[in-house]
Amino acid sequence: MKEALSTQQFVDIAEIKEGAVILKNGGLRKILMVSGINFALKSEEEQNLLTYSYQNFLNTLDFSIQFLIHSRKINIDKYLGRLEERQVQEPNELLKNQISEYAEFIRTFVELNAVMAKTFFVAVPYDAVEVAAAAKGVFSGVKTSASKILGTIGLAGVVKEEAPRDEKQEFEKKLQQLDRRAELVINGLSQIGLRTVVLNDEELIELFYNLYNPEAIEKKELKIARE
Repeated sequence: MKEALSTQQFVDIAEIKEGAVILKNGGLRKILMVSGINFALKSEEEQNLLTYSYQNFLNTLDFSIQFLIHSRKINIDKYLGRLEERQVQEPNELLKNQISEYAEFIRTFVELNAVMAKTFFVAVPYDAVEVAAAAKGVFSGVKTSASKILGTIGLAGVVKEEAPRDEKQEFEKKLQQLDRRAELVINGLSQIGLRTVVLNDEELIELFYNLYNPEAIEKKELKIARE
């Protein structure tokens, strides 16, 4: 009888440190959270300009990047908590009742309707050794949101390196290269008018916790979606 495999064996992440996701094959990823633009509300001239600027941005890159749109149900627990505090502090009985009715309306509305929030991410990769994906075959298995953000941009086509003699120095070199790539992406997106935030260790852990545990998203608020 085969032993049950641990959950960690199905996770591509080995470690998260210094703002980088370290994969089991030695590759690194920076995750950027990006603001959105309401393209449909732009004039035709503005739309053409944005499209042209985006095309130029992609043409300046000599490495792959991946875009991910993460949809989740809005967590209103903290908002309702603030309403409750405001209700307790309110001296006017009429306003106190109105706050209570409003909070109940919001709670009922969200329970009956799937109110979704969309967050946009860009994954920037750095792999010291890259080969054609065909040489290693295609990554198979269930594609979760987490595996998509890690795997589509080169995980399947990377050869794991032998352990370097000075792992810390080797990691710092890789991280410098990754930071340069992330800076290029940030500058390019800013030219299009998009604000970009590089996720730190805590935010990365929180993001992947939610991606690997989609049923728990409502219980654990995604704090980075604050802009």
